[in-house]
Amino acid sequence: MEKASHLSVIVDLSPTQWHLSAQASNQYPLSIETFLSQLLALLNAHIASKHENTLVVFGALPGKSVMLYSSTELLTDDVPSLDANSYLPFKLVDSTVVQRIMNEFDAIGELEEEPPCALVGAVTKALCYINRITHPSSTTTGVAEDPSIVHDPRILILSVSPDLSSSYIPIMNAIFSAQKLKVTIDVCKVYGPDTVFLQQAAHLTNGSYIYLERRDALLQYLIVISFCSLSYLVAHHILLLQMSFLSPPSIRKILAVPKQDKIDFRAACFCHKNIVDIGFVCSVCLSIFCQPLPVCSTCRTKFPINTLKRLNAVRPTITPANSRMGLPLANLNNATTPRQTPTPAPNGMSSLR
Repeated sequence: MEKASHLSVIVDLSPTQWHLSAQASNQYPLSIETFLSQLLALLNAHIASKHENTLVVFGALPGKSVMLYSSTELLTDDVPSLDANSYLPFKLVDSTVVQRIMNEFDAIGELEEEPPCALVGAVTKALCYINRITHPSSTTTGVAEDPSIVHDPRILILSVSPDLSSSYIPIMNAIFSAQKLKVTIDVCKVYGPDTVFLQQAAHLTNGSYIYLERRDALLQYLIVISFCSLSYLVAHHILLLQMSFLSPPSIRKILAVPKQDKIDFRAACFCHKNIVDIGFVCSVCLSIFCQPLPVCSTCRTKFPINTLKRLNAVRPTITPANSRMGLPLANLNNATTPRQTPTPAPNGMSSLR
């Protein structure tokens, strides 16, 4: 019997980024209203795939994350009225998600400076939710397996915001937790430059990372993909029936699910929260720094003076022509740097390139 599947959807709800996405100056403008209409089609398709499938939707808002919908919990008292021309579970998802998002946008109001979206908080809540529903109570021991028990849980992140370098450590901790729970993280970059951290999240959890070439074809990216490459799809406008984000991980083994050609493995330094090409790693706690330090700020390990002199001697000279330090994350994401093996240093730091 086919197992039930769980899908946690995390929607990036940055008002500023969605305003920029809807600008007519973009080649393919996409407003939040059009985005939601296509997202709801994906959510309804997941519910219709199997009666026991579960769904939860989280919103990553400026400074906070909230649960917008849960198929196992009633989050609002405003139950939609029965309509003979609509399927009640579909109507419940549509009305609840849209109404909660509009309420959150109204509560934000006008901000002088918009705080970063709490994407890491939404991912953490999704992992906690999955951990709760995938661990049934001990009273079911010795009883036949319940078909409603969720298998192959996954998270789908719909992102429009750029990377936030200060969230490197929290997002990596969330990725390691997802690996331990065997949770697949899929990422769909709807607007803005590629994100370094979400690329790594999809790669490390065996998920898919897709950057939208044509934002006016969002629904096709979410539900169907072609056997050929996405560049060929954009050039010839071909849509062939193959499941992408809709299919659970167990079925993707026999499908042509897109994978990343290049992955940016750069990390953010612990001292200045900058994404670095060349870093220096503490040999005790593996903290990453953009320059050699006499004392590790994380574990307080003191490094030998000779080691610091040697690392400073081989440290490359940063010039305006080849430096990417201090540039916006949007510019940092344009280049892909392969992961290199750290060069060990006795009793001290090691360099990471």
